[in-house]
Amino acid sequence: MNATQPTRPPLQPLPSTRRTPIDSHRRQPRQLRQAHHRRHRAIAIELSARLVANVVLGAVALVALVKLVPYNQVQQARLQELQTELTLVEGRVAQLQTSFNRQFDPRQSLSVMQEQSNRIAPGQRQVVWTTPPDATPISHSP
Repeated sequence: MNATQPTRPPLQPLPSTRRTPIDSHRRQPRQLRQAHHRRHRAIAIELSARLVANVVLGAVALVALVKLVPYNQVQQARLQELQTELTLVEGRVAQLQTSFNRQFDPRQSLSVMQEQSNRIAPGQRQVVWTTPPDATPISHSP
């Protein structure tokens, strides 16, 4: 329990493998600096080209929209006109459909026949109201 422990040598710092950034720009060889510069220049050129392409595409899209707005307005006016005409035609079609159904309804065939010709049903008499030529029409006076 009271045994003595072996002594350890004092801790010493490990030698540093990192370089200190004293002046890394001066320490780089000239070729490395030029390669680094060329890489930055290539990235800048690529970004500039992308920016120009996007600006051109945006301008083309804007011009197309400016040209399409009047066309859209004309089409909307035409659509409104056609919808109005369609409403009128639908009313006429409904009226013609009713008339058609009445023409071919067997229960109403006699009344339709009487309306369209001078024929009458066998059990009926035709009454024609005429005014005699020498008679004057009766006027209602108050």
